[in-house]
This record gives sequence, C-alpha cells and structure tokens, in this order.
Amino acid sequence: MAAESEKQNFFEPIGNQAQGLAAGTDGAAADEDDIKPVDEIESLCMNCHENGITRLLLTQIPYFREVVIMSFSCDHCNFQNNEIQPAGTIQPKGTHYELRLTTLADFSRQVVKSDTATVKFIEIDLEIPAGRGQLTNVEGLLTGVVDDLEMGQEARKEQAPEIFDKVADIIKKSRAMLAGDSFPFRVYVDDPAGNSFIAPDLKDGVGKWEKHEYARTPEQNQALGLTDSDANADPTLNNPGLTEDGEIIPNEVYSFPATCPGCMHACTTHMKMVDIPHFKQVVLMSTVCDACGYRSNDVKTGGEIPEYGEKIILEVDGEIDLARDILKSETCGLECPELELHVNPGTLGGRFTTVEGLLTQVRNDLHSQIFEAGEGGDSLRTDEKSQWDKFFANLDNAIAGTKPFTVILTDPFASSYVQSLVDPPAPDPKIKKEKYTRTEEEEEELGLRDMKVEGYEEPEKEETEAEAN
Repeated sequence: MAAESEKQNFFEPIGNQAQGLAAGTDGAAADEDDIKPVDEIESLCMNCHENGITRLLLTQIPYFREVVIMSFSCDHCNFQNNEIQPAGTIQPKGTHYELRLTTLADFSRQVVKSDTATVKFIEIDLEIPAGRGQLTNVEGLLTGVVDDLEMGQEARKEQAPEIFDKVADIIKKSRAMLAGDSFPFRVYVDDPAGNSFIAPDLKDGVGKWEKHEYARTPEQNQALGLTDSDANADPTLNNPGLTEDGEIIPNEVYSFPATCPGCMHACTTHMKMVDIPHFKQVVLMSTVCDACGYRSNDVKTGGEIPEYGEKIILEVDGEIDLARDILKSETCGLECPELELHVNPGTLGGRFTTVEGLLTQVRNDLHSQIFEAGEGGDSLRTDEKSQWDKFFANLDNAIAGTKPFTVILTDPFASSYVQSLVDPPAPDPKIKKEKYTRTEEEEEELGLRDMKVEGYEEPEKEETEAEAN
C-alpha cells in the first residue's frame, strides 16, 4: 500500500472542490451550482520568506461537522502544506475514538486530527503528540510519522546509537503494519476539545470502532483556554437532608453545585435515587448549565461487583414490548442483529428508559451526525447513502412496532435490566438471561485486576522484601 494512495484519497470524501483546493485549483470541473467558494489569501512562506498563496475552504465531513481546510503553496520554493481546523467551537466534552484494524481496507478510514488531539498506535507504543491539524486516513498518519522518524535516523546513529536501535525497531514494526503483516492492531485519537474523529462503518461490529466522551480535567480546560469566569458564584441550592443514619432518602431530588464541562461556569447537578422493582437501586443524575445550554443525563448503578457478567436477550414483537422499561448501564453493550445495530459499552452512557426510547435516542444521535449536520449528508457516496437509508428505514420500522427484532444486552457488571411483564417468580418467556465469565480484556478495561479488597492494610509482599534488602 503506497503512500501515494493516501495523497490521492486525502480530500476524496469531501468532494471535488476540496480536491481542487489541495491541487491549487478552484474545482472548475464541478458544476457551478455545487462549487463552494475557495478564499485565496497572499501570505508569507516560512520556508523562503517570499509570498505564497493560502487557500481556505469551509466544508462538511460526513458523520462529523464543518471544518476549514487550509492549503498553502509557494511558487518560489515549491513548499506546500495542508492543515485542518474545526469551524465550530470547543465541544462540551472531550472525545476518545479507537479503531481495531483487521484488514487493509481499514487503512483508508478517514481521520480528523485537530491541533489539540493526540494519536497513538497502541501495540507499538507510538504516539503522535498534539500539533498540526490533519485531514487524512490511518495509512497517512502512520506513513507520515514513519517518514519523519526515518529522516533523523542518520543523525541518531552518530549521536545516540541506543536511541537509533529503538527507533529502527519501531520503524520496522510500522512498515510491517503498513504491509498488512501485523493485524490486528489498534489506533486511538484522543481530543480534549472534542473536535477529532475516526470515521465509522455500517459493518463495524462490537469492539471494532468505539467512541467515548469524557469530562475534561481542570488541567485540560486550562490548556484549552477555558477558565471559570464565575468561580466565586454561590448559587442557592435547596438540598433535602439525609436520614438519621446518613442514608440518601429514596425518591428525593438532591441538588449540589458543579462545574459545567463545556464552559466551566457554575451549574447545578440534580440527583435522585430510584428503587427498580425486583432489581436494585439506581441513581439518576441530570446536569443543566444556564450559561451555555449544556445538558446531560446519566444513570449510575451501585452495589457490589458480581462474580459473573450477564447477557439479557429480549424478543421484541409489537408495541407492548417496546414499552418495557430498560436500564442500560454505562458498562453495557447493546446489539440488535436484525437491525444491524451495535452500540459499544460507554457510547450512550447509562440510560433508564423504554425499549422504544432507547432505539429512538440511538436513531436521533446517528441521524443528526450523518444527515442533519451542515450539508445534510450531500457529500456521502451514493452507495454509502443507500446503505444508511436502508439502516434507518429498518430502525424506523422497529420503533413503529412493525418489525420484530432482538435486543441483546451484554453487561460484565450485570447491572442492566429489562422489565418483566410476568409477575415473579414466574419467568417471562420473551426474556432470557445468561451468566458468563468475564474475559481478561473486560476485567483489565474495568480495572478489576488492579483492585485489592482483602488485606489492603498490609504492604505488598514485594515492597516489604525490597525494603528488607
């Protein structure tokens, strides 16, 4: 797989106008009605200090949002440079995308790397730090960093031979990845600003493509230039008390001060404990920021960690099943094989709703990302658009109750729930529950291998022996 393919496909998903921008043209071959305005600005070349031309194009990336593509070229020294900047604002939460590459076709996945994002190829511990924004693909990212490493190898061989050997090993492994000899391996893009992206695919199954949103730390907010301009605000919060034993009162709404992860202004988080019959107590949490309009809803389950995970299989056939209450914890994966729907753990967070409500939320989130943002999906390829249209048509039929389907909840913490329509202890014929042993990967990801619940007051044996020696 040659590096030239990455250059040829660099702007392909954006449209002919973006290709013209990269080539230094205005996309005159496209129809006049479809041509987007390309702004040209005379600017200083930092290579030869003569004047060159910077071209700017505002465009929409499918499944993502609007971005500004910048292309600089200098006729004096032939220096060229391409960058990308988000056209919107910093998002309320940071984003973490992870892709597991298993075939050569995965190298062509489109990647948006903003100037605040870091990229890491996990298996070889190769990290690309935050810096210049890029619109490329996985092959382009890996090829670019390998080329940069090879450029400095001659100097390292003379000045730092030990570093030269380590870098040579990384280059060798990277070349094997590019040749398709090291599948599978993983790459992630982590962006505190939430403006980076790895393109999904309709055929992605569980564990192939993942997206997680997270609240930024104070250090990340400071690095992004977000400050708490109302840090001394003292909102009046009316909190009901606890019981005499210091326990939370069920069904009481508690309010406590918080900091908005989007604008860092003071806001209020509301919390309520709800007892789900024949299940357990859960905590509903809601945060609303009056300053920027940020909203979030989440469900937290409590209690001890069970010995086994649990898989719940629900057969949905009609409006009665769609009205069942369902709790999908933040550690739970959702799958509907008949609808080709796979939702990875952590993607939606914790949700306590109905089956219809859960599918509606998934549909609205996907539809807004693919068809309703910016250009409304006009830049999608015809075959790709038809696949998504078929997917949403099946999802709409399922929500309307005209298409039977199966809901599979796989939760390693056994903290998810589906309402039974049969009085216990009689089993519901449409619900099947299976216990399973958690895999090593699940326990590692959930941090269970690092937990010590017995003898934690005593120092570790290794530490005691080291001190004795």
